[in-house]
Amino acid sequence: MKGTEGQPGAYAVTGKIEPISLSDPAGSSPGDSRGLTFARRLVVFVLLFAAEWIPLTRLVHKGRGAGILFQVAVAFCSMLLAVAYVKDREAFRRISLESRGVPIRWGLLALHAAALAAFCGLSVLAPQGNLSGYAVGALWYAAGFLAMALAAWALIPPESAWELIRPTGYAWIYALAAAAVAARAVILSPAWNGAWDPALWFSWKPAGDLTFSLVHLFLQPFLSQVVADRTTMAIGSPQFNIRILPWCAGFEGVVLMLVFSVAWLAYFRREFRFPQALLMVPAGMLVIWLSNAVRITLLILIGASGAPEIAMGGFHSQAGWIAFNGVALGFVVLTRRMPWVAAGSAAQAETERDGAWANATALYLMPFLAILAAAMISRAVSSGFEWLYPLRFFSAAGVLWLYRSKYAELNWRFSGWAVVAGAVVFAMWLILERASGPQASGGLGVALAALPSAARICWLVFRTAAAVGTVPVAEELAFRGFLIRRLMAADFEAISPRRYTYVAVGLSSLAFGLLHGERWVAGSLAGLIYAAVFLRRGRIGDAVAAHATTNALLAAWVLAGGRWYLW
Repeated sequence: MKGTEGQPGAYAVTGKIEPISLSDPAGSSPGDSRGLTFARRLVVFVLLFAAEWIPLTRLVHKGRGAGILFQVAVAFCSMLLAVAYVKDREAFRRISLESRGVPIRWGLLALHAAALAAFCGLSVLAPQGNLSGYAVGALWYAAGFLAMALAAWALIPPESAWELIRPTGYAWIYALAAAAVAARAVILSPAWNGAWDPALWFSWKPAGDLTFSLVHLFLQPFLSQVVADRTTMAIGSPQFNIRILPWCAGFEGVVLMLVFSVAWLAYFRREFRFPQALLMVPAGMLVIWLSNAVRITLLILIGASGAPEIAMGGFHSQAGWIAFNGVALGFVVLTRRMPWVAAGSAAQAETERDGAWANATALYLMPFLAILAAAMISRAVSSGFEWLYPLRFFSAAGVLWLYRSKYAELNWRFSGWAVVAGAVVFAMWLILERASGPQASGGLGVALAALPSAARICWLVFRTAAAVGTVPVAEELAFRGFLIRRLMAADFEAISPRRYTYVAVGLSSLAFGLLHGERWVAGSLAGLIYAAVFLRRGRIGDAVAAHATTNALLAAWVLAGGRWYLW
């Protein structure tokens, strides 16, 4: 979306959750901070966040990539809080009422103000692609997150928050995965950033035209004169108008709602009636698409009222995510209360078994998710060159060490055939790379050459250690150890690691290939070979050894010849 009065900032997020009860407790005065329930404290926190951060949107996104982290954080928190509420609604109400006796911590709010001031001061400094610039960027992020954490701590008792979240168990894994998938879908898909015109490829122009018509209809009661040029898709007032481009027709929210609704129905699949519950997915997508027209209408009204900077800055960035949270939480409430969708109370006999499955799932997926989370953080803090890449190594290594006793129960032995298979994948990778034509060297070599010798050597050591050590372990646990059997049955641990179906092997290998972006063909073939090695004797050690061999040979090939495009 392009405005005539200013440029939109990159996306930032805020969130809100549905309050359970906003009635004042008996005997507490409206002005007594000690009378605030847990739900009210959450509302106050959201309002404080919006009041402080919306005006700072342009500073928040000054070339440092904070948008993706905010998107993941809000989507994650929204889904996790929704799970917590559904899991134990009575506990939510009880904790909310108990919070009345906890006063607001004004000292922490003062520290919050100091951290926010530090954040604003660091925001004035322009991002730079050197070590000092990276240090400033890291401090900038630290000040921002500290300001939010202090505000949350001042308003919301940590012990109450923990008591609420604890019963959700490993639901945070599903919430984090859904948030990461949603954020990556928004960032990577060119339909959302304008590089690809869905109006030309999929004939989505009618959706854009309908959005234009809805906005025009919504504006008429509020503006005496509405400027609407359908040929250029410009709409607004004579003083302020915008263009509704094809990717402004609500596709982003539709994708986010699709990911959220499918993840929600999958996680609580035993509590819904299928196939009628699936009708809620397109219904949610339709509602979020309609809310986009409302968002555009409000944006125009704010700009026409004399605040174009707020319209194209803070509101443009925040409103979409506020709408997403509202629709997502509405989806949660409705699916639980509609008799023809909800299947009633879940069978109590399956609760304990579900908990065991969740624990096993976490064991196989946590190292991989730790790498994904670390990658998001390091890329967001970096400017071009990912100088915090070692964070990926330490995050996965930390998880593996934390649960080392559990991982020791797996079969880590491997044979010489696994090493040979890894070498075969290496040769295949180079052949396919050469067949794809000459590759640009990229900026990695230039960025490394600009670093001091000690920093360059340190970065290369951890990059290689991750490629040969933590990455093969994390990815093989996730794709071979978990996904193949999980595609066969929910109770995947009951299945022998030597059993398989062609569909499960094919889909898991394709998912592994898609993880490698443009090299998805080579990645999918590699996944098939690693799966064959794993299934031959059912040993995770064979798959890890093959994968580590491939990565070690690739690392040697890159370092020996400076072929940085392979990294």
